[in-house]
Amino acid sequence: MSRNHENSAGIRQRVIAAVAFDLDGLMFNTEDLYDEVLAEMLERRGHSFSRELKIRMMGLPGPEAAQVMIDAHQLKESPAELLDEAHRLLAAILPGRLQPMPGLLDLLSHIEAAGLPKSVATSSSPVFARSALQQGQLWERFEFVLTAEDVVRGKPHPDIYIESARRHAVDPVNLLVLEDSLTGSRAAAAAGTIAVAVPGHHSADQDFAHVDYQLDSLADRLLRDMIAAGQTR
Repeated sequence: MSRNHENSAGIRQRVIAAVAFDLDGLMFNTEDLYDEVLAEMLERRGHSFSRELKIRMMGLPGPEAAQVMIDAHQLKESPAELLDEAHRLLAAILPGRLQPMPGLLDLLSHIEAAGLPKSVATSSSPVFARSALQQGQLWERFEFVLTAEDVVRGKPHPDIYIESARRHAVDPVNLLVLEDSLTGSRAAAAAGTIAVAVPGHHSADQDFAHVDYQLDSLADRLLRDMIAAGQTR
């Protein structure tokens, strides 16, 4: 765990009124599943899926991420065609492979015990978000789910977290946001929320100096303590 001290003065003793979760790579192991699907799609076309391309696509809304892949390899398909293919491949492996990230289920219980409302704010499509949350048996535990289709500008723009705060009826400065990607955490920081990065192995080597806290996992004791206290530390 680390606290980004350059941001700490501005967040000291801020009240936590609601919690917003990113989905992919933060709640579930879907980033690994995406990697398999995208690697297969590019292999079909005579290309390889690289870490550099992964980093450029990670956290972006689907059409934007697909366009990054098209531009990188001069693919002839449209973003919509690639997304349709990706969703079909992902749907085939999701039921047997979807797993919650370490600490997620306990954290949800802590948030519920503290009486805090919670939501999901994801760059994924509404269909995929519902599918993943329902298969993970978590759909009913969230007050609402926002996707890139609910806002004009997707991450890294702040729109989705400003909208999340609005629907929770809280000030963004009192919204605790959990993100695993650089793109998503920049959106959280730009919205003025309490931005917490929980990088996975896909993003662990990126610079998260813009967030308020950087944690090793959702099981981090500091996160549970802040939620129990209802304020930042």
